[in-house]
Amino acid sequence: MTRIAEFCEQVVAVAAAELAKLRHDPLELFSRAFQPVLWLLLFGEVMAQVRGIAEPGTNYLDFLAPGILAQSMLFVAIFYGIAAIWERDLGILQRYLVSPAPRVAIVIGKALASTVRSLSQAVVVYAVAAIMGSALSYNPWHLAGVLALIAIGSALFSTFSLAIACIVKTRERFMGIGQILTMPIFFASNAIYPIALMPHWLQLVSHFNPLTYEVDALRALMLRDSLPVIGFATDFAVLIAITVALVAATARMISRMGA
Repeated sequence: MTRIAEFCEQVVAVAAAELAKLRHDPLELFSRAFQPVLWLLLFGEVMAQVRGIAEPGTNYLDFLAPGILAQSMLFVAIFYGIAAIWERDLGILQRYLVSPAPRVAIVIGKALASTVRSLSQAVVVYAVAAIMGSALSYNPWHLAGVLALIAIGSALFSTFSLAIACIVKTRERFMGIGQILTMPIFFASNAIYPIALMPHWLQLVSHFNPLTYEVDALRALMLRDSLPVIGFATDFAVLIAITVALVAATARMISRMGA
């Protein structure tokens, strides 16, 4: 039990160090809030005029809100590797690596910090969607499920980002790769249109896209009287399996990054 407590303390210490950066730049949370607001206000209002783009029985704003939350979480998490490269260049990462904390604790701690940042996006999306009249569910169990999904999704994509940072090693190259990856991940998912509207080849791609499973579960939990298209068990199983695999792989790779 003592080892578990020590491990949790190490994870929290890494996360707290990451979140301390927000004290030096608190406006970052506000600046990131503009993107989901613009998507909901502009894209949502325009595309709501297109008939048949949402799932049957759902208006487009309801359909879009969970997808924009997932997109915001993705965009926050996927560029998390830049901070790791910056830490390596300043020698901060090397201090983590020579500390008693296991590599897994470092990776999970950074993923936890990403979750906290993503929660601020969730507050913005819920607030804007509610003001615009979206049929959101405020069932405590549903909100807890959304929180769990944000934690899993943030961990998945931030760890994926760290794995990329372990390979590319420079901020400039990471920015290029990050931009190449985010758009296909977003548009090859069900975030802004149903899978049924996609061409057959893109439907196949979407089933290998973890964001598809994130959005499917979020949509079922965030909206009243909505059911997952793929299924809760499949959604959570896929997301957890990918996250665990990425955490294990990144924990092995991060030592090379500090070399």
